[in-house]
Amino acid sequence: MARVYVSSLINAPAPKVWARVRDFNGLPSWHPAIARSRIEDGRAADQVGCVRNFTLTDGAPLREQLLALSDYDLLCTYSILQSPMPLTDYVATLRLTPVTDGDRTFIEWTAEFECAADDEAGLTAAIGSEVFQAGFDALKRHFAAQMK
Repeated sequence: MARVYVSSLINAPAPKVWARVRDFNGLPSWHPAIARSRIEDGRAADQVGCVRNFTLTDGAPLREQLLALSDYDLLCTYSILQSPMPLTDYVATLRLTPVTDGDRTFIEWTAEFECAADDEAGLTAAIGSEVFQAGFDALKRHFAAQMK
């Protein structure tokens, strides 16, 4: 099983960061790789079991299902149902932890999935940098701009 772990520190309070990332259908508003998104079947974006159907900026389609969403624990867990990437059994969690020193946010994004051994290094690197870190960098830019 392949694993990806990326963490960062965002100079904004956890409730503000959570308000930005909590919406399961809101990826286009904060992640630079996402062009558009919609929740299938008219379900609410915070309803466990809902499916987001989105398109990357390169046109690739993805479908993901919300498995858990906790305002108390500041976490979101989801699985990939359809992806152009050669992987299966993908489950990821985005988790925020308040940092009281400076009122900042520790953010971590993890994923586990199955793939061919030949694909593992490339997939873990791409997911770690182009998905997880790219999202964190966009959040940092957003909150830095708010501080000016």
